[in-house]
Amino acid sequence: MGMGNPLLDISAEVPDSILEKYDVKMDNAILAEEKHIPIYKELVDNYSPQYIAGGATQNSIRVAQWILTANGKPGQSAYMGCVGNDEYGKKLEVCAASDGVKVHYMKDAETPTGTCAVLVKGGERSLVANLAAANNFKPSHLETAESKAIYESASLYYIAGFFLTVSVDSLKIIAEHALANDKTFCLNLSAPFIIDFFGDQVATALEYADYVFCNESEAATYAKKHELGEDLKEVALKIAASPKKGSKPRTVIFTQGSESTIVACNGKCTEYAVTKIPKEQLVDTNGAGDAFVGGFLAGLLGEKEIGDAVELGHKAATFIIQQSGCTLDKPCELKL
Repeated sequence: MGMGNPLLDISAEVPDSILEKYDVKMDNAILAEEKHIPIYKELVDNYSPQYIAGGATQNSIRVAQWILTANGKPGQSAYMGCVGNDEYGKKLEVCAASDGVKVHYMKDAETPTGTCAVLVKGGERSLVANLAAANNFKPSHLETAESKAIYESASLYYIAGFFLTVSVDSLKIIAEHALANDKTFCLNLSAPFIIDFFGDQVATALEYADYVFCNESEAATYAKKHELGEDLKEVALKIAASPKKGSKPRTVIFTQGSESTIVACNGKCTEYAVTKIPKEQLVDTNGAGDAFVGGFLAGLLGEKEIGDAVELGHKAATFIIQQSGCTLDKPCELKL
């Protein structure tokens, strides 16, 4: 089960002038400030965007289910988040459901569904998220009979760090349930701004995490903030060894784009090489990290060894970077 910020991606190829106009850096993820709000209309009016179901956690759950379905395991995933009672919210629900995910959205009649401007240039991407309704998820949604039935029947939980800006109390309900019932809780650090500006929330969530994911820039940001040094293998080992609730060892996974993936657990660090694809096959990197997590989670659910789960993650990410956004409109050929 995933819980996070459901967003409709508004994705378009843009020139440098748009990046400069809105002061946006490539390969980054930020929350929209007032100066960014006109960007959504500008993309719609001038850049013929694609509308793609998004939100980091939702993407990962969709990818995991895409793999599970192809391996004879339909209907194995669920997702919660808050949307508006509008067309964008309906689009998100239809998309996730068509990928086999049981969605149980909280619906906010007063606030529109969240959107994310996906600015694509030269295969790289930058994200500007306007959370809107996604920001309004409440613990009360987890008290409904349907929500309880969903999360109590799950064995593995995944929450991206972006949700730490929304409802830490909701995260704790799920994390405490996982801890009390010896289930698996997974966390993604998600973006440098989460680590820099929501440090207390990250610290709260991290104590529950059996698996921690992030990319190299997030890892470097965390290391700098906590004075862990610059060697990412050492940083991964230190995060793995930091205080944790429960008896399971923590596994830390750092992705590095086309460079090798670092995995640390029980005082041991291993690197897993990434098979690179020719640059001309790269469409855009939006959703690559989410797809890696989706592949990895499918591997965990399939009771794979860590190395095999990493390889599934690599293959899922390789598929997604050859699509526009996190789209799953081709049959899955990945085997569990």
